[in-house]
Amino acid sequence: MRGARVTLALDIPRLETARLILRAPEPADFDPLCAFLTDPERSWGFGTEKDRPTAWRWFALNIGHWALRGYGYFTMALRETGQPCGLTGIWAPEGWPEPELGWALFDGFEGKGLAAEGAQRARAWAYQDLGFETLTSNIVPGNDRSVALAERLGARFERSYQNVHMGEDMLYRHPGPDELGLGLDDADGNPEAYA
Repeated sequence: MRGARVTLALDIPRLETARLILRAPEPADFDPLCAFLTDPERSWGFGTEKDRPTAWRWFALNIGHWALRGYGYFTMALRETGQPCGLTGIWAPEGWPEPELGWALFDGFEGKGLAAEGAQRARAWAYQDLGFETLTSNIVPGNDRSVALAERLGARFERSYQNVHMGEDMLYRHPGPDELGLGLDDADGNPEAYA
């Protein structure tokens, strides 16, 4: 029926850290995401969308990714205010070499350690709850801030490859759960447990 509201039940967990909530995308998240995705200076290393309608398609694509894969990008929101501040999660659309741990911060939230905090929690969830044994981060050459963060998370450059959407990408391999000492008892939301 045209115009009918359809509710799709997705099992998207709510994860917490000291300063963040990682949660399912909500309609109110679209405006800050759209501002990020349509700003070429901010989103070039993540993937820039040309306008609001194509940014909306990416927003819907992420929700579809959750439905098809059982994981995707969480909205990162500040615990104190609930304000969306970025994205982090596991991404593996068709054409990706393997599942990727990704992150992006919205304007005004850089330089506070939020991407590292969120990515550590998302990585721990992927290892402990989804059973992943490895993850990569795929980084466009020249995105020095993402390289620095990947290395801070313990990831090491493995190889370059041709990304189906971004062209040349550098694949960084994250340490596995055993290397990080992640046992099932560590899933308490404490970001220090995931460093």
